[in-house]
Amino acid sequence: MASDEKPVCHGDWHPLDSSRSIPSLLVERDGQVRAVAQDGTELASSVFSTLEISPRVGSIPRRIAFADGSLFETTDNAAIDTMQRIHGRNRAGLIHRLERFHPRLVIFVLAVFLLSGLVYRYALPVLVEVAVAVTPPVVPRLMSISTLETLDRTVLNESKLDEAKRRAISDGFARIALNSDHGPSSYTLNFREGGTIGPNAFALPDGTLIITDELVDLAGSDTEMLIGVLAHEIGHVELEHSLRQIYRAAGMAGLIMLIAGDVGDSVEDLLVQGGGLLALSYSRDAEAAADRHSVELMQKAGYDPTAIARFFEIIEAKLGDTSATNILSTHPGTPERRKAILDYEAQLREKPAQN
Repeated sequence: MASDEKPVCHGDWHPLDSSRSIPSLLVERDGQVRAVAQDGTELASSVFSTLEISPRVGSIPRRIAFADGSLFETTDNAAIDTMQRIHGRNRAGLIHRLERFHPRLVIFVLAVFLLSGLVYRYALPVLVEVAVAVTPPVVPRLMSISTLETLDRTVLNESKLDEAKRRAISDGFARIALNSDHGPSSYTLNFREGGTIGPNAFALPDGTLIITDELVDLAGSDTEMLIGVLAHEIGHVELEHSLRQIYRAAGMAGLIMLIAGDVGDSVEDLLVQGGGLLALSYSRDAEAAADRHSVELMQKAGYDPTAIARFFEIIEAKLGDTSATNILSTHPGTPERRKAILDYEAQLREKPAQN
């Protein structure tokens, strides 16, 4: 090495289109940069201005590409940065600058969360509606079959209701299904002992409805009230609330994956296994819409349109629920909700008089 040559750093030199690696030294003199082997043999040489130097990203090794296509690789990032500064090429990589300047990294993270919030608030509802519109009938059918199988295997048991009670509820259900928008062939009523679910009724996306023995016992002799609850569940099906909740949950899982990485099989569980369907509760707006649907459907079928309001009276009286939320997660029985049902029925009665 000439006495006026200045060593820059140690590294490895790689010939063009070869995996061979030669330990070498990067040296510089009068704007000429050379890669020199340990025995002093020159391996490559280029004017500094023609070198292609990879940007700095943390402690990742830097690559210096010579004019002949060979590469010099080194982990001495500080030496390369110094050489670039001397030659007026003081440009660190964007990612490295963000890593070094923490306030900017904080701003970047906040921007990601802000963007995610905007996607959730504005883009996700649109995507959900598109997904619901293009969903073929086989998808909710598969979801429902899988969910019911899971429930029967883990939570629900065979119903112990007597035949007369089952027939009375089934006859009333057939009557409201006949007056529904989708027609009676779109719905199937199943009786189950609720186990840990307790007194409840719920609908799966394909029109499969489940009512538990515990809810029937809670209602006592008020079969019409149970029919009103089932009309409410038909409302969830016809307004496609289950599908919307599933797609919204899947979209949220996607956003979490975007921010935090892989979250396991959550999306598959929601869309295929059906296990996540039971954990989904409807929004208050969806519940209110299903309540109104119950009022309308019961009126069409010749039943008391406000029968479902008695369900909330029982929930408040027998289960002590007078708060804004309910122990039945899918049916928040509140005084305000009962009042809304009565008010809506009154509005429907006034319409013919106004006409």
